[in-house]
Amino acid sequence: MPPTYSTLNHPLRVPLAAEIHSRPFLQLGERETVSHFAIYGGAAPQATLEALCAHFGVAAPGPNASYFFHDFGRFRLKWERHTEFATYTFAHSPESVRDTAAAFARTPRHQLPEAWLLGLSGCVMVASDLVLGPAAELSLQAVHERFEERMQVGGHVMAGGELWTDFDIQADGIGRFLVRDVDMRARQGSRLVQRVLEIDTYRMMALLGLPVAQQAGAMLNRMEEELAAVTTAMVEEPSAEEALLDQITRLAARMEKLALENTYRFAASKAYFSLVNARIEELREQRIEGVPTVGEFMDRRLRPAMNTCEAIAARQDALARRIADTNDLLRTNQNRRILQSMNARAAQQLHLQQAVEGLSVAAISYYVIGLLSYAGKAAKVAGLALNPELAAGVLVIPVVLVVRAGLRRMHRRMPASAL
Repeated sequence: MPPTYSTLNHPLRVPLAAEIHSRPFLQLGERETVSHFAIYGGAAPQATLEALCAHFGVAAPGPNASYFFHDFGRFRLKWERHTEFATYTFAHSPESVRDTAAAFARTPRHQLPEAWLLGLSGCVMVASDLVLGPAAELSLQAVHERFEERMQVGGHVMAGGELWTDFDIQADGIGRFLVRDVDMRARQGSRLVQRVLEIDTYRMMALLGLPVAQQAGAMLNRMEEELAAVTTAMVEEPSAEEALLDQITRLAARMEKLALENTYRFAASKAYFSLVNARIEELREQRIEGVPTVGEFMDRRLRPAMNTCEAIAARQDALARRIADTNDLLRTNQNRRILQSMNARAAQQLHLQQAVEGLSVAAISYYVIGLLSYAGKAAKVAGLALNPELAAGVLVIPVVLVVRAGLRRMHRRMPASAL
């Protein structure tokens, strides 16, 4: 767009357009050895990268960088920072990979300073070596020898390559992958290697939810037993509602704490598992007879673990709702008892008010008759032929009736809120 019209751009247009190009795959040649690390956690992943750059005298990226690529001469490095982990992918182009044992013995990780490896900030979740080369140089016999007689997983992938692995950690603590180039087009090997490494990384990150699910399952068992005991006591001991309410409140607090600790991990495992499935689909696998494909292997080994995580997450949500329902029921019963008590007190207050009202009629009538008696006595002294005592006695009933009617009329005219 000409500079004249640059003001028409949305302020986020350029960074958003660049986002989908911010993590390009590593450009690989026909023959490559690759070492891949995924470092989980760690307080300062940037500092770890800066230490490696400083060792080789290379300028490190800025503090906010999430991607870095550099050719160190001995190897090429692609570094990426993710939400929970950082990945280091080292690549080297050997002259030949015909001797696979030698190829795995000379992967780029052997060129890394040992002090840097020992000082990694965080925990190593993935450490894998990968050898990529022409099918003519990577014989199937060599493939079988490289996996220490373990069950192999593989297949034809991306209409031109072959992938072989066992998704296991070898005796040296490193996982291994072999990619044979049967008839791949330009850069197809680069995309294939990236997808393979991402499958391995996301697989391990997804499995982080399994130990959490197993621990949560035992806790849920205990909480379900406590909830059952509370609901039984609600039926058999209705008078112990105060103690039951305290118990269910503490149970709800434990449930909330458990959910806060586990919800993120289960959601993350679900997201990583979806990424694993997406990358497997991109492989476009074709089966090699007698060898399980990557998709089949993940269905048998990874999916049950993810199903466990999903089941525990669903069970956790269901138990939280049941605890909330029981809590509401207990509080409803408690509120009902409080209302019954308030109704009883209101009835008592009404009876008391009626008694007081009767006394008020008597008292007011007494004072009114007393005043009339004094008036009658005054009239007699003034010369009127009047018997004050007789007149007072005759006026008792009319005065009581008038006072009572007046008080009732006054109560009816008062607003309900003032009663």
